[in-house]
Amino acid sequence: MNYFYSYTMKGVQPSQFSKFLREKLKKQAFFPALVFFGLLGNGNIILAQQNDSIESIFVTAERRAYQGNFDSLENPTSVQMIDSQLLKEAGVLNLNDALDLSASVARQNNFGGLWNSFSVRGFSGDINLPSGFLVNGFNAGKGFGGPRDIVGIDSVEILKGPRSALFGRGEPGGSINLLTKRPEFRVSGDFKASFGKWNQTRLEADYQTVVGESENIGIRLVGFTEDSESFRDTVETQKVGFYPSVALSLSEQTKLTYELEFTEQEIPFDRGVAYSEKFGFSPQSTFSGEPGDGPIDTEVLGHQLELQHNFNETWSLLAGLGYRDTEFKGSASEPNFGGRQSYFNDGKTLSRFYRFRDYESEYSVVRAEVAGEFSSGALRHRLIFGSDYDQFENNQLVLRYRPGWFGPNGDVSALDPAKYLLLDVYNPVYGQHPQPTPGPNTDRKEKLGGLGIYFQDQIDITEKFQIRFGMRWDDFDQDLTNLRSTPAKTVSTSDSRISPQFGAVYLVNDDLSVYASYGEGFRQQSGSDFKGNQLDSNLTESSEIGFKFEGFIFDTIPSSLSMAFFKVNQSNILVNDNRPEAQAVGWFSASAGEAESTGLEIDAVLETGSGLNLWFSYAYTDAEFTNSNPDTDFGAQIDAGDQMINSPKNQANIQISKLLPLGGLEAQLGAGAVYTGERVGWTAYDFYLPSYTSARLFGQVELSDSWTVRVDVDNVFDEEFYTNSYADVWVEPGAPTRWRFSASYSF
Repeated sequence: MNYFYSYTMKGVQPSQFSKFLREKLKKQAFFPALVFFGLLGNGNIILAQQNDSIESIFVTAERRAYQGNFDSLENPTSVQMIDSQLLKEAGVLNLNDALDLSASVARQNNFGGLWNSFSVRGFSGDINLPSGFLVNGFNAGKGFGGPRDIVGIDSVEILKGPRSALFGRGEPGGSINLLTKRPEFRVSGDFKASFGKWNQTRLEADYQTVVGESENIGIRLVGFTEDSESFRDTVETQKVGFYPSVALSLSEQTKLTYELEFTEQEIPFDRGVAYSEKFGFSPQSTFSGEPGDGPIDTEVLGHQLELQHNFNETWSLLAGLGYRDTEFKGSASEPNFGGRQSYFNDGKTLSRFYRFRDYESEYSVVRAEVAGEFSSGALRHRLIFGSDYDQFENNQLVLRYRPGWFGPNGDVSALDPAKYLLLDVYNPVYGQHPQPTPGPNTDRKEKLGGLGIYFQDQIDITEKFQIRFGMRWDDFDQDLTNLRSTPAKTVSTSDSRISPQFGAVYLVNDDLSVYASYGEGFRQQSGSDFKGNQLDSNLTESSEIGFKFEGFIFDTIPSSLSMAFFKVNQSNILVNDNRPEAQAVGWFSASAGEAESTGLEIDAVLETGSGLNLWFSYAYTDAEFTNSNPDTDFGAQIDAGDQMINSPKNQANIQISKLLPLGGLEAQLGAGAVYTGERVGWTAYDFYLPSYTSARLFGQVELSDSWTVRVDVDNVFDEEFYTNSYADVWVEPGAPTRWRFSASYSF
């Protein structure tokens, strides 16, 4: 006889799913039975019992793309989940703050605050483009839609190491996967209003319901609006986002989900502060641009459609379509470099140049995969097999005005203020110079496309020992059109690659596993060489060994601990092509750079029955170039042993919170801190950003079952710090002490 039990997983930490189920099994007299735990989405799972033993555990809600039916202890790779509970406790509002919770992720140049850019394990992608991230497994982070707000995100998954064997073309150090808020087939609502320092006003809404005669249609409406000034003079941002989704349960076996992403943002192009070895940093409050240039307008319109069908208890189909359109348009005055920068001469006068940008992108993807399991003799196989096709179109128009070179010892008083767009950083007067007329700089259209076929098989050799192997074949092409040439010239190229992965796991006991893995990855690179051909793909090889613990301390306190030692080699990094035949044509890049990253990661989560929660993440990352080449942007010589930009050797984050009674009400107090070590702030130059520690506090009180009030304070000790840079004149400062008060109503 079969018995079925359904348990809701909402509120259970992802790292504790397996232990949660084991406790349930004990209560049902199932234990000790061999249990295979599925990877869970928002919803329930079903435990099937037959003849007093568990035959299988099957995910009846949402199966995620490129993921199999594995307990996290069985996964021979490092995965760090930042769930909704931690995001709320840390007061996270945007993706950058969410990624700060992981010590394996470091901030990179964010293009004046206009997009998300990050490195994982010391490596990032193209420093001149946004970092690509996944949304529910889709490569949906491409484009120029501005920094991602967290309001529509349920959790953030950090997949460390290259994942090209499954996900396809990705970032070299790892992948960031955003899991969105989808209908849960219930009626609920959460509405929040916030007010903070620098006149920050923010409204958020999350409402979901069920419709249809059989209540088989779930609808969820998520959105926000925000208007905020800044500690940077004249800088004001306006944002609005709307993320509705609909889930249709066609049958017990079939579910269809549609999601829309719409975001509009108006953000001034803010290159931050400038640094001089003689004069130090320019004032943090001084905006280095021109308010009269207006904000940069960004817009995103995206769609995702996903179909899940369960053939039976062990096999399922997941198919999907995705489309994302982004726009980025506006003007900006930006600090000059080197011998065009007057701040280096007198320590107060900033020289600037001017650019107009009009960027547009379209990204589309289609995918389908089958996952399930079968046995061959005594061996159990868990298989994923699928295919996807994606196309990314990137149109960039840039017009530029740049004043001439006057040298490192030039007389600032002799410069024409209007020609050099001069600004006194200690007494800024904006709008005193006419806006210049820019000339041609960049006008190109690029289309990248690729077809991939992949598979992965994880085999149970014994009850404790498992191996994994997988492979992906990609065929990709590029059409690059130079619209500045007369007539416009298009160069088409193509290539193909095979990306393998291997892994092994040994389950020491129900709570502990050790693993080792190896994987290769690649990333298509934008642009062309001096002959007009597609640049060779950026290649990555990664290996790691580690252990994972997920259990109960003293049989009562849920906890998880993981440790990993890793090594990542990267080749075909873009550098300047200094060969005479290339120099004779102009300034071009070549795929010739090499680098290596080695390190240690420790991640821990502790949750006590008394309401004490602890999150800890630490990473030691030594990322450096291993050969010598001129830098692709400035031509400065990179020497073997030079550190990768914005990659600290030591980084850590800790978050602790405690539930407390307060006059009959439930309260929660929490504190956190992020430490980022010293790091190179300009590739191939002796410019370093100082280390810093920034602390945060929060407190909230549940006034009733529906009403909650909360206070957040960031950078409690008002430390002066700098989060990332592109060069010594483009450095992003961290915000001084700031506070935010919020009130929320939920039902």
